[in-house]
Amino acid sequence: MKDINIVVVNYKMLQHIKTCFATLFDDINESGLKVQVTVVDNSENADGIKEYLQESFPQVQYIDAGGNIGFGKAQNKGLKATEATYYFALNPDTTFHAGADTLKKLFNYMEQHPKVGMIGPKVVYPDGELQYSCWRFPTFLQPVYSRTKLGKKGKGKKIADAYFMKEFDHNSTRPVDAIMGSAMFVRGTAYKEIGGFDDRFFMYFEDIDWSLRMWEAHWPVYYTHDIVLTHIHGKGSAKVPGVINALLKNKLARIHFKSWLQYMWKWRGNNKYYKIRP
Repeated sequence: MKDINIVVVNYKMLQHIKTCFATLFDDINESGLKVQVTVVDNSENADGIKEYLQESFPQVQYIDAGGNIGFGKAQNKGLKATEATYYFALNPDTTFHAGADTLKKLFNYMEQHPKVGMIGPKVVYPDGELQYSCWRFPTFLQPVYSRTKLGKKGKGKKIADAYFMKEFDHNSTRPVDAIMGSAMFVRGTAYKEIGGFDDRFFMYFEDIDWSLRMWEAHWPVYYTHDIVLTHIHGKGSAKVPGVINALLKNKLARIHFKSWLQYMWKWRGNNKYYKIRP
């Protein structure tokens, strides 16, 4: 059995994967851990990812999903493919910092905190600016405040900022409601108990849902400030401004909106954990 199974979902992101894997495998080689890297390809090899992996990283397990089946469903295929003590759902547009021993630190934290189910590292943009990667569970109107002028001032800004935990010191490790799906490091026993992502979410909100299911099963979720990854974070669903305009012109915004409604219906009436606003 492997120490870690790292699962990366690809959708025409070969260039990002080249950068990610150059840093990831340096980190793996320094870790001393038994690591399986798994790529689940949602693009039917449209970018030549299969041939690239065969030539440059033949140790990577390649799985053709047979089309774009969605992020959560593709992740689940990769998670099931190799049994491990820990599982790491990782986005292809992430990079590891040289000499940081990121995987070893993630592994050691979980070994030292056996009651924790899932952790997320601090995430920064390529310029080093903090990326808000831990969140409170959303209110029904949170996306409206986060994506419109209503969230720019007054009560709306307070609601939008509270969701992203902007008032909290991101240089401290603490339990949080949810962590971003770009980097979710999960205990194998917790994964086996609650299962993987709810694949009814094609994309978006599956990370928040997985975090909430961890809490429901008494597996705390933590943000770890001293373990750091870089993430580009394209924000594809937010590229067209305005809610109505985005829904009309941006397919990803429509998918985001659908997942929001699915999440809110699934967890209606649940007000646990850090839902209380500052």
